[in-house]
Amino acid sequence: MVEGQREHWERTYGEHPGMYGEEPSEPALRAAEVFGAAGARELLELGAGHGRDALHFARRGFTVTAADFSPGGLAQLAGAARAQGVADRVRTLLHDVRAPLPLPDGSVDGVFAHMLLCMALGTGELRALTAEVRRVLRPGGTFVYTVRHTGDAHFGAGTDHGDDVWEHGGFAVHFFSRELVDTLAEGWTLHEVRPFEEGALPRRLWQVTQSPS
Repeated sequence: MVEGQREHWERTYGEHPGMYGEEPSEPALRAAEVFGAAGARELLELGAGHGRDALHFARRGFTVTAADFSPGGLAQLAGAARAQGVADRVRTLLHDVRAPLPLPDGSVDGVFAHMLLCMALGTGELRALTAEVRRVLRPGGTFVYTVRHTGDAHFGAGTDHGDDVWEHGGFAVHFFSRELVDTLAEGWTLHEVRPFEEGALPRRLWQVTQSPS
């Protein structure tokens, strides 16, 4: 399933350049305020795609490492960063989050991930990823992520891959229970679990904000 999802995303970015538009997501707008209030300067975005949120952070003055496993998405991101005059504040990183993050300990002030954690990742992989996020955050850093949850209309629809992962329309999604949110917050201070909706379905999501304890 992993390679199938990688190929699916690469093909999707190739067929639909800038598929999510140029405007930042609503969670990124909120996250920028959170990071700014915390005095953050250097951010890591996981699952940056073609870059609408990473570019917003860069325009706000943050330095951003934008990570994704799609070369096509990152190429679009890098081109847009040059066109918008923020290439000096954006670094792209080709990376699969199933592997350890290739960043030093305590190297970023904030980590943002919009729907990356609810991709085709098992609970064990999510625990490992969350530990890696904690490792690369500086003291006082903040992790903001969003996930579709088990109240979403697509939960239970399509192909069941187990562990609350369902594939619908070619996309595999790990739908989060509140128990899973709390599990991934063990050893952290959980500041907020904010429900919101996105898209025409609409997708039902949580925006989670937490910091290392």
